[in-house]
Amino acid sequence: MNFNQNLYICITTAMSNFKEKLLLHACCGPCSTTALERLFEQYRVTVFYYNPNIAPQEEYIHRKEEAKRLVNEWHEPSNDLSFAEGNYTPEVFYEAVKGLENEPEGGARCLKCFELRLRETARIARERGFDAFCTTLTVSPHKNAQAINDIGTLIEKEAGGPVYLPSNFKKQNGYKRSIELSGRFNLYRQHYCGCLFSKNTCNKK
Repeated sequence: MNFNQNLYICITTAMSNFKEKLLLHACCGPCSTTALERLFEQYRVTVFYYNPNIAPQEEYIHRKEEAKRLVNEWHEPSNDLSFAEGNYTPEVFYEAVKGLENEPEGGARCLKCFELRLRETARIARERGFDAFCTTLTVSPHKNAQAINDIGTLIEKEAGGPVYLPSNFKKQNGYKRSIELSGRFNLYRQHYCGCLFSKNTCNKK
């Protein structure tokens, strides 16, 4: 499936009517950059920072503040950006991945983590009247866009909305562009995905 083509169709449809409200799940500031650049001219984007997987708490706060700063510094009347934070509940993450602690990075544990965050994003989007939801996760070259989009599409179907906006933000040099924009905004770029399992894996390399 060509996710960039689907993304383009969704964007052009939104442009032909009016700016729809999009809740964009963000894992961090750097991964938000490319997604925002491609979305905020067509959507009224709210960056939703929901990441109970991130540890330790100091790291969670640091990434949150950087994501918030990006939104504040990039916000202008023409792009209508805003920021929202979800609940920081690490126990929910550990319960979701129970029994998968020894899975490799990119395996079943990560899929559960993606699902947890996307389900909460969809729930908040539904409660707050957003037209669609999306995630910045697909900008990473280490994450499987097909798997992430399959999860998002399934959640949309199960809940009956809002619409999940499929993406593959790493395409068309999206990851490279995120590095460039991170430099422009002087953003902190972390060296591990977020959870303690990924941190431990990174430390062993």
